[in-house]
Amino acid sequence: MTYNLKFASPDYQPSWEVRREMQVEMIRTYHPDIIGTQEGLKEQIDYLADQLPEYVVIGEGRKGGDDDEHMAIFFKRDKFRLREMQSFQLSETPEIIGSGPEVNPRMVTWVRLALIHPPKKAEEITYSQDYRGHWKNTREFYVFNTHYFNGRIDSLARLNASHLILKRVTALNRFGAWTPERPVFLMGDFNCRPGSAPYKVLVGDKNATDPDLFRNSFEDRSKIDWVLYKGAVKVLKYEEVDFNVNGVYPSDHKPIYVEFEVLDR
Repeated sequence: MTYNLKFASPDYQPSWEVRREMQVEMIRTYHPDIIGTQEGLKEQIDYLADQLPEYVVIGEGRKGGDDDEHMAIFFKRDKFRLREMQSFQLSETPEIIGSGPEVNPRMVTWVRLALIHPPKKAEEITYSQDYRGHWKNTREFYVFNTHYFNGRIDSLARLNASHLILKRVTALNRFGAWTPERPVFLMGDFNCRPGSAPYKVLVGDKNATDPDLFRNSFEDRSKIDWVLYKGAVKVLKYEEVDFNVNGVYPSDHKPIYVEFEVLDR
């Protein structure tokens, strides 16, 4: 699930104190394995983390630490092990957190996760006595979460953001010669629509054959919130979540919920 929470603005109605319970209810209704959130301030991320203890939460603010809006990733603690986590800035100096424009800098948070494979009963275990190098049941994938620049004047910044993200993702294509390529999921609020120049950098056009490009889980030309993917996965379900309480919505964005199957290679 990708979900722009709408930051806790004192000018936005309903207030965060009202919306937060609705968001917890929505997440519990859909119980996604992984959620990429945008715009959440520290108090918002902390509240959701406290109310949803079944998730591990990682990510920092766009200006570092707890400062500014977070690109948080929530993942089910009983389904995944965290192998690696990093973040980088959508700027000319990606490694310097907080770099970019003074107001509304943008960033990416990413993780490498491994599916937990419960051990079999003792009599069913087929490992040799020394099973170093045994990779049979290892399944890993990457999740990238971001929030692009908004506004007409930021069209070049969005384009450059797509180029930077694709470069970073491509560099992770192979972890080692002994492992297959890991699937990659890229989600977020992109502040532009399918068919735009930043989108084409990531996805190409309908005739694109470049294996380094992403595919969209469902292409709706009106949507700025996407869940893109590449690798050995299959889309099972796509839904724009129309969750509301008596016509009141918990954010100015509707979450995008996608079910995937990770395929054997």
